[in-house]
Amino acid sequence: MTHLIHHINPIILPITEKIAIRWYGLSYILSFVVTILFLRRWSRQDRLEIAPDKVSDFVIMMAIFGVMLGGRLGYILFYGMGSFLEDPRYLYQVWEGGMSSHGGFIGVILFTYWYARKNKYHFWNLIDNMAAVTSVGFFFGRIANFINGELWGKVSEVKWAMFFPQELGYHYGNYDWEAINKAINTGFLQPRHPSQLYQALCEGLLVLGIMLWLRRTNWGRRPGALSAAYLILYAIARIGMEFFREPDNGQPLIAWISKGQFYSALMIIGALIIAVKMRLFGRQEEPEQQ
Repeated sequence: MTHLIHHINPIILPITEKIAIRWYGLSYILSFVVTILFLRRWSRQDRLEIAPDKVSDFVIMMAIFGVMLGGRLGYILFYGMGSFLEDPRYLYQVWEGGMSSHGGFIGVILFTYWYARKNKYHFWNLIDNMAAVTSVGFFFGRIANFINGELWGKVSEVKWAMFFPQELGYHYGNYDWEAINKAINTGFLQPRHPSQLYQALCEGLLVLGIMLWLRRTNWGRRPGALSAAYLILYAIARIGMEFFREPDNGQPLIAWISKGQFYSALMIIGALIIAVKMRLFGRQEEPEQQ
């Protein structure tokens, strides 16, 4: 056997029998901290309308009402409606299902729109700056998915493919090694792409690098430009990475098209609508500052 078996402790520090500091929770904290640092810097450069001392409040509220609430509701709507209809308590049973990135997008957009109107900020100024840094969260989040051994990839024989015992219902700390080895030897448990790492690099670092570069261009200073660019870049990255990832709920939506690819395609349509509405295809001699 040449492939590694996933065996990473998702807990950093146990506190009680049921309470612990986990890598997954730390990934959220790191995402929000880095986001705050970026936004504060841009605020000091007069590229973000929110004052530096108000950035933390904005990000924390966005995290609660946009990312977490939107992500959870999106997961139920897009992937877990059947479970919710059977038992409405599924809404808060996050250990039974995760978060939806597409739901998180919708949540962040709605929250930012409300926040901008309430505080008399320009919506595009806030959402464009958020678009430029959103991929930070995907980088840390996908790394945490890998540590948890969840959202694994499709079966593969590449040298870096891994066995995920979580596929058999095991979790770190209660591995039945005899059963796992038997499942491997009989071919019942097969090596898979560590697609979480692919997504961390592509949807996270690669998209982030392109967005930060676009933000420095004249075109990237135009209202709506960064939002449209991010929707397209993320959608392309997600559609590509889905070819390596096991479809959510184990089944594609239509033929080879997964739900993640379908929802990402809708993001491209949304980006084109923004581009037309904000006239991003034409030239602009004096770009507006944001």
